[in-house]
Amino acid sequence: MPRLIGAGQTTVAEVITTFNSSGTLTTGASTTSVEYLVIAGGGGSASDAGGGGGAGGYRTATGFSVSASTNYSITVGAGGAAGGNGSDGANSVFSSITSTGGGGGTGFTGDAGRNGGSGGGVGGRTPLGNGLGHGNGVSGQGNDGGNRGGGGPSALCGGGGGGGAGGVGGDSILFDSGGDYKSGGHGGTGTASSITGSSVTRAGGGGGGGDNSGNGGNAGSGGGGRGTGPSALRTAGSTNTGGGGGGGGNPASNGTGGAGGSGVVIVKEPFSGGSSCWDLRTVFRAKKAGNWI
Repeated sequence: MPRLIGAGQTTVAEVITTFNSSGTLTTGASTTSVEYLVIAGGGGSASDAGGGGGAGGYRTATGFSVSASTNYSITVGAGGAAGGNGSDGANSVFSSITSTGGGGGTGFTGDAGRNGGSGGGVGGRTPLGNGLGHGNGVSGQGNDGGNRGGGGPSALCGGGGGGGAGGVGGDSILFDSGGDYKSGGHGGTGTASSITGSSVTRAGGGGGGGDNSGNGGNAGSGGGGRGTGPSALRTAGSTNTGGGGGGGGNPASNGTGGAGGSGVVIVKEPFSGGSSCWDLRTVFRAKKAGNWI
């Protein structure tokens, strides 16, 4: 009776599971390794020339070992709250992989930006010197936030941009010939992944808010929020991207800071051994190649 060499080695289609909120992953009966993307919640930004929120920590890899037919708890981190002196995003977790929540962007005359997966931007008019004040990102997960761009301690100054998975947050920007760095720094860029089959950029940093009618910083690509300026209010980080929130402007009538975007966890189970049934296309190709005997 004719048979196909290699029968019983047919493949089962890959399975991609996206968690936009916390849940449980049950691996397939023949799954022993997966590809993953784990992004934490982005940091929230403060009001009054607030620094942009840092993006949630971004971790991805292939060939990660798992056990077949096993339940794995999935935690999807929430974005940090808006307002106050900035708020960090929450961690996202898959198995032994933890991505750290983004650092909050601090506020008017506040402290340095908060540390996180990516660091938050420094708030406006802090007593810190030029080139200082960013929150630190976690190595392998994100980048630092932006600093005071110039003008000296406690001078008029927009907030620094939040760090993104693909780049550091920008420093506050010179606004006019008066030497004031009143415009907020731009959010750091995010990072693209094709785990779902299409390239999607996530985990961008939030733009810093402008001071005394300075311009707001641009949103970092990948879900970061825009900082407040004279012509536009801040925006929050986008849902399920881990984007940092945009900084609020000064005066406070220009709006509070933006919340960070929630994170996401995506797991791809690769092609694996399956049934011994062959489809007609496979039989035809094998026969044509001389493997049907």
